[in-house]
Amino acid sequence: MSVLIDAHQHYWETTRGDYDWMPPDDPVLTRRYMPADLAPSLQKHGISRTVLVQAAATVEETEYMLGLADASDSVAAVVGWVDFENPDHLRHLKRLADHPKFVGVRPMIQDIPDVNWMLRDDVQWGYKAVIDLDLTFDALGFPPHLENFLTLLKQYPDMRVVIDHCMKPQIRNQAQGPEVLRFWADGMSRLAEETTACCKLSGLVTESNEDWTPEDLRPYADHVLTAFGPERVMWGSDWPVCQLRASYDRWRGTAESLTAHLSEKGRAQVFGGTAMRFYRLET
Repeated sequence: MSVLIDAHQHYWETTRGDYDWMPPDDPVLTRRYMPADLAPSLQKHGISRTVLVQAAATVEETEYMLGLADASDSVAAVVGWVDFENPDHLRHLKRLADHPKFVGVRPMIQDIPDVNWMLRDDVQWGYKAVIDLDLTFDALGFPPHLENFLTLLKQYPDMRVVIDHCMKPQIRNQAQGPEVLRFWADGMSRLAEETTACCKLSGLVTESNEDWTPEDLRPYADHVLTAFGPERVMWGSDWPVCQLRASYDRWRGTAESLTAHLSEKGRAQVFGGTAMRFYRLET
């Protein structure tokens, strides 16, 4: 039986004070989320392992997550953060890389006002270090970042990259016309064709309207699955962020319906196999 993996989820303790992106007093987000909160959903869906991803732009949060991973058998890997604007953080990256569950980093590029930040000379050491230390890079951005990510990934073809949340297509804006979908789709196709990046089938619900339906998401899921192929797509819940639009159960069920046309082997890749290979998780 194939191992089922949630390739993208979060835990946090908001009183730590470094989740700067989080709205104050948000009824969904601004609360404590720990492994015991997610455990019932993982058990219900037979998911044995998760990839815990950073949600704060601090090394301290990464260390906090590694502590949770040490105490949680279900956490198979941690994607953390270091400051790409500070070359001295190479020492942190080397230290973190010694932890058996630390697999890679994710700069919070979507929150950086300068769309060209990733191409700045002063941050290039970070990509080189990721390659040298054989770590992974989670690419977090929006459609306006597509062209620059293509440039970056072609500049560093040896960097193991996964695109988070399908690059967050603005599904809620699809009423503006087909050009919104086309711009995103063309950019994703080029990333699929011209790089070796994988893509996370995650985050789509939070880019949709509150009254979203599976059919609203289907064109985006279909494009990702066709462009990258199941062997380069991995499912993630983005829990607890997904709860802004859907419960864990609803998003998981929707993802299963969006992939129902795939072969059994293809579904096994999306729901576990791709993440196992990309993050090099132990069997």
